[in-house]
Amino acid sequence: MKRFFSMILVLLGLYYSVIAQEVSRKEVEKINWFKEARFGMFVHWGLYSILGGTYNGRTMPDTALANGKSWYAEWIQQRLEIPNNEYQALVEKFNPSRFNADEWIKEAKNAGMKYFVITAKHHDGFALWDSNVSNYDIAATPLRGRNILGELVDACKKYGLKYGFYYSHWQDWEHPNGAIPYWKPARKSRDFEKYWKEKSLPQVQELIERYDPDLLWFDTWDEEAKELITPARRDELIHLVRKLSSKCLINGRIAMHDPGNEIDFLEMMDNAYPKQLLDKPWQTPATMNHTWAWHSKDFNWKSSGQMLRYLVSNASKGGNYLLNIGPKPDGTLPLPAIRRLREMGAWMLTHGEAVYATQPLRDVPTNKGVVLTQKRIEGGQIIYAHILDELPDNTLKLAIAKDKVQNCQLVETGEMRNVKSDGNKGVTISLPEKDPYDNAIRVLKLYVKE
Repeated sequence: MKRFFSMILVLLGLYYSVIAQEVSRKEVEKINWFKEARFGMFVHWGLYSILGGTYNGRTMPDTALANGKSWYAEWIQQRLEIPNNEYQALVEKFNPSRFNADEWIKEAKNAGMKYFVITAKHHDGFALWDSNVSNYDIAATPLRGRNILGELVDACKKYGLKYGFYYSHWQDWEHPNGAIPYWKPARKSRDFEKYWKEKSLPQVQELIERYDPDLLWFDTWDEEAKELITPARRDELIHLVRKLSSKCLINGRIAMHDPGNEIDFLEMMDNAYPKQLLDKPWQTPATMNHTWAWHSKDFNWKSSGQMLRYLVSNASKGGNYLLNIGPKPDGTLPLPAIRRLREMGAWMLTHGEAVYATQPLRDVPTNKGVVLTQKRIEGGQIIYAHILDELPDNTLKLAIAKDKVQNCQLVETGEMRNVKSDGNKGVTISLPEKDPYDNAIRVLKLYVKE
């Protein structure tokens, strides 16, 4: 009898071991696409897009800080103190007649982006889908009957992009008990739990059940949310997502002050770029100009070259780059954004192998202004040297023994480059002359033996 029970215990142990391994394997598979994608599109679009940073003759500043405040076009209701009844009347004007989901996602695809995230609900509380939880939604606009999110999801599936939704689970300026900005005195008197149960949790459930997203992008920052997004509420939301979806990723800004251990990836602050490797997958949400939503007076566009440098620098540290566009009120993408997407796409078409599914490379000194990515292959590795700045004597230096380097080529042209020993346990590689007006990143590809 003892032997029988011992055998039962052994079999149970083996069973639970197999189950644990299977769960672990599925968790790895769930995050793998995100770790390999490296580049995604973020979209801020809603009622605030109608105003474009201007209301009743007053225009929001287009600079990062004005009077000690951060000014983003999607914050216009609070920054210009527009009364709720006036702002919410914008639902009657939200009629983006030129919106075409296929065109948006095709631009993302051609830019080399692998996933797409849109503001399903921003802080103003307006839902970009027909919600059973709130009437402050797309069904209250002239677009009633259109399934904007569904059209975007279908386009993502058509072009092979993963997709997700930004959902403001904390701030909600429409619901009488949603959080409002820290400078508003009325915020202390609100019954946040009522909002949490009535709107936030039910709408998250709606998004998952209706659209089956690959990720949810929640938003808190600094210490402002600490008193409302407690560990208990954070975990309640995480467990709701986990119960409804086995694939949906959750970002760290669900509780920036204390994300806990159950999130899937870290989210940096806006336009923030860490200088070191992190112990979890991560990404930077970044703007093309200053603001996130469309601002008719914001002409502070970054160059495609500058944004590509952010992308490859993040990849060299194991991170992603989620690049934002603010569509216009008619549903079209701004021409300066399209131009930059296409320029980035042309570079990614040739150099994407040096970005997608790569890992950071530790402890290989090289020139200043050069970042490295790598891929493991049988018998060694491929090292990609991204040359962000001009090199002294147009020569790359790498601390790798020459006898380990099998060959080296310039990715853009496939031209083989000569590898020389530097006489001190490293190699030097000269680059061909470059047009001084050409600011594109050049990449060298080295096959290295173990």
